[in-house]
Amino acid sequence: MPPSLVKPVFTLLPALLACPIFAHAAGVTRADCDQAEHQTMLAAHPHSTTEARAYWLTDQQMQWPGMGEAHQFVLAHAPAGGIKAIKGESASGYAALIPLQLDQTALHQATAERFKFVGGGVRLALPKLNRAALIALHRGELVLLALDAQKRVIQATAIQHPGALDALFGEAAQTHELGAAPAPDVTRFKLWAPTAQQVAVCRYDSGHGKARQIIAMKFDTRTGIWQGQAKGDLSGQYYRYVVDTFVPGVGLVRNRVTDPYSVSLTTDSKRSYIARLDDARLKPAGWDETPRPNTVKRATDMSVYELHVRDFSIGDVSVSSANRGKYLAFTETGSNGMRHLQALQRAGMTDVHLLPVFDLASVPEKDCATPTVPKASADSEAQQAAVMAVAAKDCFNWGYDPFHFNAPEGSFASDAADGAKRILEFRQMVQALHRAGLRVGMDVVYNHMSAAGQHPQSVLDRIVPGYYHRLNERGAVERSTCCDNTATEHTMMAKLMIDSAELWAREYKIDSFRFDLMGHQPRAAMERLQARVDKAAGQPVQLLGEGWNFGEVANGARFVQASQLSLNGTGIGTFSDRSRDAVRGGGPADGGQELIARQGYINGLVYAPNALAGKQPLEVLMKAADMVRVGLAGTLRDYVMQTFDGSARKLEQIDYAGQPAGYASQPAEAVNYVENHDNQTLFDANVYKLPLDTSREDRARVQLLGAATTALSQGVAYFHAGLEILRSKSMDRNSYDSGDWFNRLDWTYTDNGFAAGLPPKQDNASQYALIAPLLANPAIKPTPGDIAFTRDAFNDLLRIRASTPLFRLPTTADIQQRLRFYNTGPTQDPTVIVGRLDGTGMPDAGFKAVLYFINVAPEAKTLTLADEQNQPWVLHPVQRAASAADLRPQQAARYTAASGQFSIPARSTAVYVIH
Repeated sequence: MPPSLVKPVFTLLPALLACPIFAHAAGVTRADCDQAEHQTMLAAHPHSTTEARAYWLTDQQMQWPGMGEAHQFVLAHAPAGGIKAIKGESASGYAALIPLQLDQTALHQATAERFKFVGGGVRLALPKLNRAALIALHRGELVLLALDAQKRVIQATAIQHPGALDALFGEAAQTHELGAAPAPDVTRFKLWAPTAQQVAVCRYDSGHGKARQIIAMKFDTRTGIWQGQAKGDLSGQYYRYVVDTFVPGVGLVRNRVTDPYSVSLTTDSKRSYIARLDDARLKPAGWDETPRPNTVKRATDMSVYELHVRDFSIGDVSVSSANRGKYLAFTETGSNGMRHLQALQRAGMTDVHLLPVFDLASVPEKDCATPTVPKASADSEAQQAAVMAVAAKDCFNWGYDPFHFNAPEGSFASDAADGAKRILEFRQMVQALHRAGLRVGMDVVYNHMSAAGQHPQSVLDRIVPGYYHRLNERGAVERSTCCDNTATEHTMMAKLMIDSAELWAREYKIDSFRFDLMGHQPRAAMERLQARVDKAAGQPVQLLGEGWNFGEVANGARFVQASQLSLNGTGIGTFSDRSRDAVRGGGPADGGQELIARQGYINGLVYAPNALAGKQPLEVLMKAADMVRVGLAGTLRDYVMQTFDGSARKLEQIDYAGQPAGYASQPAEAVNYVENHDNQTLFDANVYKLPLDTSREDRARVQLLGAATTALSQGVAYFHAGLEILRSKSMDRNSYDSGDWFNRLDWTYTDNGFAAGLPPKQDNASQYALIAPLLANPAIKPTPGDIAFTRDAFNDLLRIRASTPLFRLPTTADIQQRLRFYNTGPTQDPTVIVGRLDGTGMPDAGFKAVLYFINVAPEAKTLTLADEQNQPWVLHPVQRAASAADLRPQQAARYTAASGQFSIPARSTAVYVIH
């Protein structure tokens, strides 16, 4: 193209881009609404530039990392795509070229901070364009070109546009009515789709019939929101959007897509459901009057039970067959499962945290398959083969694959085809748990989606391509979280997350949230979310999450993360792996013989080595004991204790794999646990690590030692469902898609799930040689008596934790003042941990002091505590009661006042108090 033509083409741009609907985008018809396919191609351009190596920084500025000088930089635009930019040739297929200027001005501080991860290169600025032209630029294909003096292409790239969209349409974040909003006289629809060329609503009377109406939508140039309305209250009807948009590497497409703000859907999420969530028809009787349990005054009061909706009841024959695996199972108050939860609540459990219950992509909501599992030996591959043969279409998945954030999952409803059912029945579940005295927490997954791009289950990316997902330096979606990562650092993705959490807190009375891979989200967004959910609930809503630091955002590469080391001071809790790894032994990524050799504090490290552990120095055990104490002290940065070498250190000065062991600045920021849904259960980990000749009784006692390290810790106590009944997944290390067979819970307390066959090959085949002989060993599998003992002794631990706020201290100052460890330093017996809690001056403490001992050794231990001579110590009332499940402390634990000597029985937790 001759140089003289560049500027004249640019002068045509305002007129060219002013058209609200481009020529390729004909009006939406009923046929468009009724097609089953998720997209229609309007103008195919599969070879369009897909690598996006440049970034919009603001609406006017962009940066091209790694790019050097060129004769000229221009921006090519084509509404329907078709730009060809071949190196060494002149570009073609564009409708307009815009010359760009080199930009030497300093970036605004906020912009520089947001894009600090972008590499060095040329910074470019657009010429002065009016707002209409700037908006129109983003409705089509854009390619940034570096040209030589002959106007031939040196380099070409697409541009990542979230910075520009946030700058142009950031005002949309203040809108509170995205989605469908029915009212008595009119129903309004709003969709944020600033890059779309046309949007319409397809309205349906039902979840399966033909379209009843097409509702045209108008574009608001201020917010980027498309708005439309229809007469009357359309509650109970269904809708989809038709969105015409350019997709790099595809062309101009007409997408039929559900609403990201859907409050419910029809079967398999094919259509969005119109509803007013305050409609009395969507509320169970007494919903508005049923209060949230008032059991948690502060976050450290929480004792959490992590539970999967389907696991809870699918195998419970005391639940009516229609309700097994469903929300409504929780309403059957006389079932075995609900009686179990009620017993936990009476003992001190405060919260049930439900694994994902938002609309998820992986479980068919109609005609899901149920495998027929053959009877086979404990170490057979037959069971897993039957389960995995239908895993892709069975009724089970953990659900960490979000489809629609704001809608309840349909596979847990009695009728997924009826959008009202899942709303009503979810509320019935929450109401039943609240009436049982249990608060309800929700596992939320805002860090990724089940799909991106033009996949049929991609919602966000088919509405605003390239915006909602975090992209790498080439413009491909980052997948460090195992799935298609979202970008909550972008204004409207953060808004979607915050709006969603607010909806669940307000409309479903969710009391707390557990965030999957929260470290992939900005701390600032989580703090805004905290304020919104607290306001919506009218009370504090506790936020817990996985604060792991990894992936493209690691170490603050893109923003200050909501991660372990970055959240201190917020009161938002993160799971602590410090004590978890010390207690269990090894780490979650272990494989091969490491699974056996790397023992932990409770299962034999140094003091009871297994066949592969080898001889290790006592110092190894001392360091592990210190790390357990870190957890007992709430993982607090500033708490000071004597360590194994005799030095007094703050916990942040103790090394944990190159990080500070203490990272929290207040106890609410530490979530203590030894088992959750991820990785092997504690029972299965102990099968690997305990010496093979460990008795069934001692296996149960070791399980309780693990539970005690959580129950007696400062901070939030978090337990996986089944920990208290020796739950096994037959050694499965990742049971997310392992079906009901490997994830079952038995509320008759007959079978703990061990020896159910070799676990699925996908994540376990490399360990089969280790696993098979363990599964085949009948001496390992617990008896019903072992299970019942563990259950009852676990409840006693809950009662002890609940008996005094000394185990639930709310501030760092309280813990520094009241918690002291004995038996520390180089002369300690590292198999016994001793903690003292001082109740002086604490009116509600219940005891003047508490002294707890955790003896992990296979034999009794005797310690002399000189400072406790002649004190009126007695066993805790729970342990000295006739109803105590574990009689070992009252039968064998001894305190000699004259000498301050305490004898603690083998593999036991003993708690003493002064009244």
